[in-house]
Amino acid sequence: MMIRELMTAPAVTVTGETSVAAALQLLDTEKITAMPVVDHRGALVGLVSEADLVGDADLIEDRAPSTAIRTSGLTPARRVAEVMTHLVVTVDPDDDLEVAIDLMRTTMMKSLPVVQHRKVVGMLSRSDIIHLLAGRDQRIRDDVADLLAAENQDWQVEVHDGIVTVTGPSDPHQRRLAEVLAGTVRGVVAIRVSQRIS
Repeated sequence: MMIRELMTAPAVTVTGETSVAAALQLLDTEKITAMPVVDHRGALVGLVSEADLVGDADLIEDRAPSTAIRTSGLTPARRVAEVMTHLVVTVDPDDDLEVAIDLMRTTMMKSLPVVQHRKVVGMLSRSDIIHLLAGRDQRIRDDVADLLAAENQDWQVEVHDGIVTVTGPSDPHQRRLAEVLAGTVRGVVAIRVSQRIS
């Protein structure tokens, strides 16, 4: 599976000039953990994540700070550029999903910007992959059932942890065909073909 098939697009992005408060609000509203930081052309310049934004304990304190500073003018809001990560690992939308999974595993990154021609085109997160894995058995069952339905309407298909159990007619040729067809579906770990007991 290619990354473009699973990524969230378009990505929710911010610029370096976005305030930290606005970035926090976006993460909360969009229910995401990180956002690409882009320049005015949409090119990636960094990444801002929950970890970057929650590092400021002063945001949580609700009592008056003991070291408050008195100023005579306006105090500028903190900007994303002050807290973002500048070195960012990216993937291409045409990369295989395995590339992203391997990068997440080796870099401990939870989200990866998807970049094509230097522009951010999407975002891929661990939660996207978890969602795919959680629905894997149902997807495999549907794909196998569709393939078998074209040959014979009398097959029953069950899938648990990628193991396909096909139950149906006793004809050896049809059973072998069911095994071959089920084996063509991506994600199948093993296949059991059995005869339906009347």
